[in-house]
Amino acid sequence: MKVEKWLMYAWVTTLLWGVWGAFSEMPTKAGFPATLGYIVWAISMIPCAVVALWRNGWKLDVSFRAVFYGLMVGLLGAAGQLILFQALRIGPAYIIFPFVSMSPVVTIALSLWLLKERPNKRQKWGIVVALLAIFFLSVQQGGGEIEGGMWLVMATGVFVMWGVQAYFMKLGNKVASAESIFVYMTIAGVLLIPVAYYMTDFSLPMNTSFSWVSATFIIQLLNAIGALTLVYAYRYGKAVIVSPLTGLAPLITVVLSLIIYAVFPGTILLIGLILATIAMVALAD
Repeated sequence: MKVEKWLMYAWVTTLLWGVWGAFSEMPTKAGFPATLGYIVWAISMIPCAVVALWRNGWKLDVSFRAVFYGLMVGLLGAAGQLILFQALRIGPAYIIFPFVSMSPVVTIALSLWLLKERPNKRQKWGIVVALLAIFFLSVQQGGGEIEGGMWLVMATGVFVMWGVQAYFMKLGNKVASAESIFVYMTIAGVLLIPVAYYMTDFSLPMNTSFSWVSATFIIQLLNAIGALTLVYAYRYGKAVIVSPLTGLAPLITVVLSLIIYAVFPGTILLIGLILATIAMVALAD
């Protein structure tokens, strides 16, 4: 059976981001700051950008629209990540993560409204089930009284930024090569390295040994490669389908985490796993 290009790239992104998610917290738990992890991630994007350029015959689109969309995609994604770091410092992760994870809602709405993309009947149900699955897979345990504040504003900003980012990624692919878009994404990520460095609290104890820097690079490289294949997925596929499908990466993360730690999923996670499996089958139609 022939697999569509968009679906192949979307599956690769989902798999890589799922594996990345399962190991992404290891450096932080070992004492390697998340902000320094961002710096390592930005650097890991560079070899991927070089490979992308090589694939494109070293041709880089320098038109205004290519530069604009590429940088916007990169800045929305990278800035959103940095804002998320700050939101998690002052707000509850068990609320922030499920909320931010629903950013495909923004992408889907923009794609239906502005791009006039129309999924088939089966895919429509797949989108609904996928959004439910993403929510259930992202829910974390927590409790206590919660009051809204700056963390809520930040989380809302990330929610919108990441949703618009995917929409811009689709638009960018209409006016420039996927490789050029990714190169400008990389440039945007690297430009924000000083911000991540400034956000790092060096007064706290941290583990910046070579072994953990190397491990972090390998882990973040999974994210970077997934970002590259995501650009290709949007190149060939509809944003209204690609967005919720790749948003199911937590399915892989949860499964790997359950295997690694040999625990049985709770009711919420089990529901999320079942819904995600159904959504993947429906969206791949």
